[in-house]
Amino acid sequence: MKAMNTFVHSIRGGIALGCLIALLCVPPLLGQTLAPNAQNDYVIGTQDVVNITVFDQPEFSGKFTVAADGTAMFPYIGRVEVAGLTLRELERQLKAKLADGFVRNPQVTASLDQFRGRRVFIFGAVSGPGMYPLGDYTTLIEALAKAGYNAASEAVIVRVPGAKGPVMPEEASAGQVIRVNLREFEKEVESGQLSRNVILEDGDTIYVPRVDRNRVFVSGEVRTPGAYSVPEGTTVLQAVTLAGGFTERAATGRIQISRLVDGSQKKLKAALGDVVQPGDTIIVPERYF
Repeated sequence: MKAMNTFVHSIRGGIALGCLIALLCVPPLLGQTLAPNAQNDYVIGTQDVVNITVFDQPEFSGKFTVAADGTAMFPYIGRVEVAGLTLRELERQLKAKLADGFVRNPQVTASLDQFRGRRVFIFGAVSGPGMYPLGDYTTLIEALAKAGYNAASEAVIVRVPGAKGPVMPEEASAGQVIRVNLREFEKEVESGQLSRNVILEDGDTIYVPRVDRNRVFVSGEVRTPGAYSVPEGTTVLQAVTLAGGFTERAATGRIQISRLVDGSQKKLKAALGDVVQPGDTIIVPERYF
């Protein structure tokens, strides 16, 4: 019972990883601009291009490149140390300099126009798709957390050496695609294993599929019939437990699984300890009275 409770808690949450954290089409003009989710915490580096807007003061606004020495030249203000600052810190620094004899109560916004550093691309079922800066030893879960991942069951990493932009999985060879079952990762985290938490590389594209490949369907005499995302090795009984358990009318000895076998849908007799497969439909019939 303890193992079953652990299983249900792990799956229903999203949940262990939810706090750690059909595919979308890639936008045709991604360029080198970071995703909005990434800009607040981004630390400016050399060769980056920042876009500065001073409200109602176009002569102070524009796009400015950070030189190799970490500075950028701004109109009237002169050269300012920029590398190492976040965009919000740059806003505060420019506001202070402009207020010192140039503009009364200046309203300054800074955004990243072009990004020159290491990066990854994240698309699919995340709240903030786009390009994200890549630090040393950035892991898959760290990147998904920044992009707004929420209880997905799988992540697909496409790793094509020298890629200049996002690459669709169908554009890569099988050896360039890494599939990570996040449900399995959730189970491993509980025992301190992190082997599936891939360390990302420059140019990786991460897709979070909107279609859950790990779903099974539970129908018939269960309390909450429906689709459930499950990890590998899930049994019929565990899937039924996710569906709220049997009703008092369930014929537990006549459970069937509807499964696609060699292109044909077949109904198979199932025991409670049988392991389900992705796409299975578990059918719990009503008892004879």
